Amino acid sequence: MAYAAAMEIFELSKSFPMEERFALTDQIRRASRSVCANTAEGWRKRKYPAAFVAKLCDAESEAAETQTWLDFARDCRYISHEVHEGLFERYDQIIGKLVNMGLYPKKWTF
Repeated sequence: MAYAAAMEIFELSKSFPMEERFALTDQIRRASRSVCANTAEGWRKRKYPAAFVAKLCDAESEAAETQTWLDFARDCRYISHEVHEGLFERYDQIIGKLVNMGLYPKKWTF
């Protein structure tokens, strides 16, 4: 889910203005990709519950950051309100899953 959302953001951000290349475009791509990367890293650390939860918290933070960049993209009129709402809701779902996994790590760790 996070990977698909990051890829959608990548495709959308290709149309952002050139002057945003080293600002909004770079930031939203990095944050959205970090959700996936931190989740993957946490998954590989799941034999250590504290490390697993820490990486999930990092992924959750990156997902919230991505939502903030989505707000900027909407308010700068780089994406439509409909696109914003769809992606924002997907990141709410991603955050919910990450929080749930972090609250109940014994279901995921060994």
